[in-house]
Amino acid sequence: MQQVSQFLSDEAATLAFGEAIGRVLAGVPPADVCLHANLIGDLGAGKTTLVRGVLRGLGYAGRVKSPTYPLLETYKADDLTLAHFDLYRLEAPEAFVEAGFQEYFVGPGIRFVEWPDRGGSFLPSPDWCIALSEHTDGGRNVHIEAQTATGANLLGQLSS
Repeated sequence: MQQVSQFLSDEAATLAFGEAIGRVLAGVPPADVCLHANLIGDLGAGKTTLVRGVLRGLGYAGRVKSPTYPLLETYKADDLTLAHFDLYRLEAPEAFVEAGFQEYFVGPGIRFVEWPDRGGSFLPSPDWCIALSEHTDGGRNVHIEAQTATGANLLGQLSS
């Protein structure tokens, strides 16, 4: 499958990379945008910062909060809906279903999921796996791996 890796020197670079993702998604007709991305990384790795950048790239100008306590924050950018999950505090995988989160993975939309392992087998397979990790010289590395044909198509647009 297709992959993209990049060094992000600081928070501004992470936001800019997210904005580039958002611009790619903004270029797809809203009815055809369907992306589920799992975000992998330690606490403080920049997962929410990346999502904030994606929203900026989509034209969203409002406040972007970490969904750590509510587990889910949703945003509207024009005709697109972005759902940002943080499953870190999910007590059991079954709680994913009990909360009605599976409904957010039906039809068009953008879904970013932090701590996807907490959703277990109830979480649908992603189009992208995005890993953020600290770089030895400061900053962070981002690595995106496409898991589906849809993911590969979108990743191809990002890297071109």
